[in-house]
Amino acid sequence: MGKIIEEKKKNRQPREGALVEVQNLKQYFPVNDGLFKTKYVKAVDDVSFYIERGETLGLVGESGCGKTTTGRSLLRLYEPTGGKIFYDGIDITNADMMPYRRKMQIVFQDPYASLNPRMTIGDIVGEPLDIHKLAHSKKERSERIIEMLDRVGLNSEHANRYPHEFSGGQRQRVGIARALAVDPEFIVCDEPVSALDVSIQAQIVNMFEELQQEMGLTYLFIAHDLSVVKHISNRIGVMYLGKLVELADSYELTFHSLHPYTKSLISAIPIPDPKMSRQNKRIALGGDVPSPLDPPSGCRFRTRCPYADELCAAQEPEFREVSSGHFAACHHLDKIN
Repeated sequence: MGKIIEEKKKNRQPREGALVEVQNLKQYFPVNDGLFKTKYVKAVDDVSFYIERGETLGLVGESGCGKTTTGRSLLRLYEPTGGKIFYDGIDITNADMMPYRRKMQIVFQDPYASLNPRMTIGDIVGEPLDIHKLAHSKKERSERIIEMLDRVGLNSEHANRYPHEFSGGQRQRVGIARALAVDPEFIVCDEPVSALDVSIQAQIVNMFEELQQEMGLTYLFIAHDLSVVKHISNRIGVMYLGKLVELADSYELTFHSLHPYTKSLISAIPIPDPKMSRQNKRIALGGDVPSPLDPPSGCRFRTRCPYADELCAAQEPEFREVSSGHFAACHHLDKIN
């Protein structure tokens, strides 16, 4: 039976209409454990999802759950250990990525570390143009750089300055301008607002939405702050210790979540109304996140779950469609909801 399921997984066709799809994506990192022993950190373990053209898929979870690794593996910045990656219906798991680098871009989390301090802002934004030979003259290159800076709320004077002369929010705008320079279709937004002040976060999130409208962009928006993700995303996936535990439409996930981990995350979202905040029941989780080097048997969430029993320890729950477009991985959905 197990072999038949594995064979079906291997031969699954890409979803029609999806711009990006990953099937059973795995990313394991080897770690030396004493003399001649190698263990593996299962950072991403059998994750599957799709993103339709023009859509934003949010990916949330606490630090170390594998969100960023998923995004980077999808772009093949890390070569995946297993699984398949499709772009516009084409399997790119082992393809030459150079033609796809123009179509698939990333905005990194840390605006302080992702820009070369020795390059001017103009050269940082112009570098992708040089690599992909998109500018046929210096004038065209200069015009394109200024156009990109203008698009993210900076001006032509900024082109001759260096990253250390800018605030965190401005640097993140430069990172976005660099990603937009090659006119991509799909952008992985890897926690693009987590290093910024709250007031700046709203500006950057709004700018992402405006750019999506103007340029028809598709996003994978990675963050640990569910309140930010629900604002920008059409659908949201929740990760825990390398696994997807729930995936649904943004409204559906926020107001009708099924998995106990998702319920806990949603209960932690601050509510600005004091009366409603007092009525909101916080679902606190006990214990710590287990090590990805030695994850629990069966359900990975069971060591912190109030509903866990012997079945959870013995058998891994299937990530299944519970209602139309709403997926969850839990043995006791009937008991919880």
